[in-house]
Amino acid sequence: MEKYKFFEHTADAKFQAYGKTLEEAFSNAALAMFSTMVDTSKIKPAIMKKIVVEGKNEEALLYNWLEELLFFLDSELFILNSVKKFEISKATIEDEEGEEQEVFRASVVVMGDTSNDTYELKGEVKAVTYNEMKIVKEEDKVMVQVVVDL
Repeated sequence: MEKYKFFEHTADAKFQAYGKTLEEAFSNAALAMFSTMVDTSKIKPAIMKKIVVEGKNEEALLYNWLEELLFFLDSELFILNSVKKFEISKATIEDEEGEEQEVFRASVVVMGDTSNDTYELKGEVKAVTYNEMKIVKEEDKVMVQVVVDL
């Protein structure tokens, strides 16, 4: 099964990522996003990161997951090699008004390396967008569609 594919999109990159589960599709979306910037197969799995992100729904979780990876790229020059573990669960949190709210939470373990001029970057993703974002679940596969601002 293909992991992801790209589509024509003016000034942005649009891709669909696939998986047997939502977790696998989210993992492949991260690889697709990084593949717009670097050949991920050449990245050494030298650094392990544990990441936890939340979202009020699955689309917000996808957005926050990809944005968190961009944050690590910007702040620590972290480039993704692979996603080793991805678990999505529901959690109840208290919002600012003290009301309980259910959120989706992703607990993820990723491998990668710092760029430090070791890897040839072929571009930069500035931001993830909600533009044309969708998640389609079928019986034995999941597709997520994302547009990122280059």
